[in-house]
Amino acid sequence: MRSAVVVGAGIGGLAVAGALARSGWQVTLVERADRIRPEPTAVVLWPNGVRALHALGLGAGLDAIATPLPDGGVRRPDGHWLVPPRSAPADRRPVVVHREDLHDALIAGLGEGVELRTGVTVRTVRAEPGARPSVGDGRHGVEADLVVAADGADSVIRAQLAPEATVISSGCAAWRAVIPWYRAPRLPADAPVGGEVLGAGYRFVSASLGERGSSGASSRGGIYWVATAAGAPRPESPETQLALLRRWYAGWPAPIADLLDATDPADLVQQEIRELRPLPRAYGFPAGPGGVVLLGDAAHAMPPHLGQGACLAFEDAATLAALVRESRLPDAVAAYDRARRPRAAAMVRQARRMSAVLQARGRLALRARDAALGALTPRLLGSAATTAARWRPPT
Repeated sequence: MRSAVVVGAGIGGLAVAGALARSGWQVTLVERADRIRPEPTAVVLWPNGVRALHALGLGAGLDAIATPLPDGGVRRPDGHWLVPPRSAPADRRPVVVHREDLHDALIAGLGEGVELRTGVTVRTVRAEPGARPSVGDGRHGVEADLVVAADGADSVIRAQLAPEATVISSGCAAWRAVIPWYRAPRLPADAPVGGEVLGAGYRFVSASLGERGSSGASSRGGIYWVATAAGAPRPESPETQLALLRRWYAGWPAPIADLLDATDPADLVQQEIRELRPLPRAYGFPAGPGGVVLLGDAAHAMPPHLGQGACLAFEDAATLAALVRESRLPDAVAAYDRARRPRAAAMVRQARRMSAVLQARGRLALRARDAALGALTPRLLGSAATTAARWRPPT
């Protein structure tokens, strides 16, 4: 029986661990935290991410928890439309999913073939030609035919195998929250929940997680929002951070003020936006009977402005699962590297271009951006959507 060690129990690690186990692998999933708990926020999945989850055998579970995300357009803080709402083709429409629902679906997909070890901090990795790959915590090691590094942007495994890839700040921070339906404001018909507002270094995006009352007794339905601001994360308490957000976004179009007023400090999740520069020189490292591969943010952490981080992680998982079923393991490791590096590099370039547009500051830069945004943003987003839509899992 083939064996794998998956390092990191985020959404990418859970997805690939379950896929390998369902294919008959003996899988050990190690996680640094003592408990696996998702953020109480949401995630947007574009068609490539949805397609990847279907390829992983998780499509039915996803369909039950996903809400289609309409195009709400892009406005300025004064309410002026920069990009009016448009009708996108069905194969390019994203969905939004509560992270806790997605986490539950991924956990259910693990089945009984995965041994989960929490509270394990991986500090070393071995990837040598003559020995089975392994990871260790400084006292104990675990060998396997395949090691999957899904341990995030600060990946210890990537740092040892591809030290040229460095984590840097993208120059902004993000705040996310889900307002459960029982606290969500009742908005007038002319104040749609979904959409995006873009200011000088500031951005606010919101979306509905289902319809009011559709979640029954569950608190997982509601209104999801994410605010992005240039600068470093704030060290203050969540109460103070929320007060700052209300001040920064005062006067912005409805329903932003209503959403921030309905948000409880306990709902708030702050994140520093970081990325890898340059990307790793390789995503697959042959060793012994198999090798080590990088997956998710360990391979391609990027700015979140195209919403492709989770989607690419699921693409990674689906690609790896398909390749190890059809090829000798060393060949599959090499094929994974060939398939994923160009794909990730293309999406990262798109995300960085969009990041430069969205973070424009200064009067002249803003005037130029606003003048061009009606054509530029659809072109950039259309290109990114086309690039994403082209992906198909290997057969």
